[in-house]
Amino acid sequence: MGISREQAAENREAIVSAADRLFRERGVDAVGLTALMKEAGFTQGGFYNHFKSKDALVSAVMARAMAANEVRMAQGVGEASALAASGDPAGPSKVGVEQYLSTLHRDDVACGCPVAGFAGDVPRIGEDAQACYAKGLAASLERMTAAGVGRGLTHEQAAQSAMARFSQMVGSLILSRAVVDADPALSDALLAAGRQAIEASDAGRANG
Repeated sequence: MGISREQAAENREAIVSAADRLFRERGVDAVGLTALMKEAGFTQGGFYNHFKSKDALVSAVMARAMAANEVRMAQGVGEASALAASGDPAGPSKVGVEQYLSTLHRDDVACGCPVAGFAGDVPRIGEDAQACYAKGLAASLERMTAAGVGRGLTHEQAAQSAMARFSQMVGSLILSRAVVDADPALSDALLAAGRQAIEASDAGRANG
């Protein structure tokens, strides 16, 4: 007896959700279909009822992760607008950086920023998934650029600032995660250094 469309959609979402977690935690290449389907609660044979290939699944995961990240960023900008209205123009920027470069975000590999979470895998995945990643990264930079324009920067200044800032944030987070088990103190120091560097850059721009 077949299953309903609704159940099929739920099963597909369960597979994508499990793949999202495992890909971030272990890396795309390290996750086989047997482990993936077991994590999702299904047998391996059911995989091809939903996806033509692992590459197709990776593309679905990347599209889902980037879309969810855009929603989170939109909510963050809303919170930032409220902070700006409170009279502290540096507040939104500082809060966002502190949240991103926090030990909580560092330790939340499975649900954190997909730009950092998938950065190491992107060169080795299919073109469709790479395109999803690039589109999501561009959307994040565009949103940060718009925030910079809202703080009085020209579009060119805001775009350059967004790229430099996000590169600093993502790089600090990736390095911090890379050494957290071997050297927790260094991991914490990398996060702190990233926050301080961005804060100093913001202060210099404000004083300039």
